[in-house]
Amino acid sequence: MKKRISLCLMIGLYIVSLFGFALPAHAEKQFAYESIMPENQQGDVQYFNLRMNPGQKQTVQIMLTNRADEEQTITIGLNGAKTNSNGVLEYGPSSIKNDASLKYDFKDIVKGPTEVTLGPKETAPLNLDITMPEAGYDGKIVGGIYMKSKPSKKEEEEKKKATGVINEYAFVVGMVLQETDTAITPELKLNSVSAGLSNYRNSIFANFSNISADFVSGMTVEMEVTKKGSEAVLYDTKRADMRMAPNSLIDFPLEMNGDQMEPGDYKAHILVTSGDKKWTWDKDFKITKEDADKYNAQDVTLIQERGIDWKLIAMIAGGVFIAFLAIFFTVRTMNNKKKTKKKGSKKGAKKKRKKSS
Repeated sequence: MKKRISLCLMIGLYIVSLFGFALPAHAEKQFAYESIMPENQQGDVQYFNLRMNPGQKQTVQIMLTNRADEEQTITIGLNGAKTNSNGVLEYGPSSIKNDASLKYDFKDIVKGPTEVTLGPKETAPLNLDITMPEAGYDGKIVGGIYMKSKPSKKEEEEKKKATGVINEYAFVVGMVLQETDTAITPELKLNSVSAGLSNYRNSIFANFSNISADFVSGMTVEMEVTKKGSEAVLYDTKRADMRMAPNSLIDFPLEMNGDQMEPGDYKAHILVTSGDKKWTWDKDFKITKEDADKYNAQDVTLIQERGIDWKLIAMIAGGVFIAFLAIFFTVRTMNNKKKTKKKGSKKGAKKKRKKSS
């Protein structure tokens, strides 16, 4: 068995390349991992890149080491590779949906425990069981093994009380499984164009899929939006050096530069290039008044021009009137009490004068 040791510490907030990078680390509870590369490992890389056969079953190991002086539980997640809106691959937990073209989901092919508990300074294996599809498969099945230190009850309580950014300690190790060297022709498909919000800013999204079972790399996406029937470009964008995971989708955003979204009929022109491959789409889409109002109300760059809120003014006026009445009756009651007290004291004085006379 060949061994590759990969001890990664606090490399960044996001996975910035293909595989084997760490998310932000919390120094209190550090752990390390060592990927044990089997004989069918391909290439001198830090992630699992395995040549498999149809129906093959295999167990691979990642050795986990607790570097803390107390017991530590490592939570394990198995995730299929996804593509985020920036054209960056994600191998950790993600809310991005699977593409309809995905035939074999990574988490159905690779199985493992959800947790591994380690004693102080203990090293123990994380066993991952791979079962390839019985039918032959051209292309790549891609995913990641996500490993994160589970917080103790005390740490959970501290996290609830904490404010601001909370760093968490995690690693992601990638895995690529393939059975053949058959070249896969890249193929992209446009799904839809629609209005929405990107980072709480009005945007137009082009949703398209990589329906091929291989990576699409070096991708440049250009997009422009016009009014339907007009050649005048309202918004445009261009982004290079993007990448898509096999059988994944992307929601590519074109931000509206702080403009208010207007209802109407529009047309999107999208051009995607990768090497000598090119895909061009023209797509009509509609922004409804309901959608425009909804997204304009949530766009953080817009200054909302609201009319006079008569309901609020009436509530304030009513509150002031009630407060005035309360003060009026309180003062009146106090004055009446004072008058009653004075009358009583005068009557008492008259009685005393009569007795003395």
